[in-house]
Amino acid sequence: MEGDSRIALVTGASKGIGAAIALQLARDGFDLWLNYRSDHQSAERVKQEVQSLGAGCLLIPYDIADADATQKALAPLLAKQTPFALINNAGITKDGIMALMLPEDWKQVLAVTLDGFFYTTKLVIKNMLRKKRGRIVNISSTSGQTGVGGQVNYATAKAGVIGATRALAAEVARRSILVNAVAPGFIETEMTAKLPKEQLLANIPQGRFGIPQEVAALVGFLCSDASSYITGQVIGVNGGIYMS
Repeated sequence: MEGDSRIALVTGASKGIGAAIALQLARDGFDLWLNYRSDHQSAERVKQEVQSLGAGCLLIPYDIADADATQKALAPLLAKQTPFALINNAGITKDGIMALMLPEDWKQVLAVTLDGFFYTTKLVIKNMLRKKRGRIVNISSTSGQTGVGGQVNYATAKAGVIGATRALAAEVARRSILVNAVAPGFIETEMTAKLPKEQLLANIPQGRFGIPQEVAALVGFLCSDASSYITGQVIGVNGGIYMS
């Protein structure tokens, strides 16, 4: 791969799994386009870490759930360069039982995860199709595979990511664009910090939470030449809590 083919666009990359993915891809030789919404301080910190690894890094703050903002942020960049890899990582939780769930909590979780996937991927995939190459990795969740009480909105969004992954993989495989999903289980991030860890550990065969770097390592593999015959797959990183 040469030239602009070594760019990776990662959404939701200012912290947690997204930041770990950015650093992994930097180590793998990619320059990074890092999307985030508003945490400028964390994004700048990730940028400095990426640059310390010798990779280029461009911060692209925009709300992925906003079609106009996405177009405004990405179109000028895509007119000049095409990322080889797109990592749709951005997501949020607004947990609560469905009977008490606010409509805005339902809509916001689906908007960030599914609308965000659609708006960003639609723009990038057009360039990838012209180049006849690319990797798309969508971050789903064990919740989207099994369903988790109190997360009807999140489980729905992440299950949708799995369906979108498989459908898009079928559409673009002949153009040498590979599309896969990674489904993390319980990973040590801000998102899981308030969970009852000791109760949950009893259900995880490995007896521990994962770390963001373990998810990032798999993403790095899926963006490498070694994954050239893998597409349309959902790969869990979950310590054995769900075995498909």
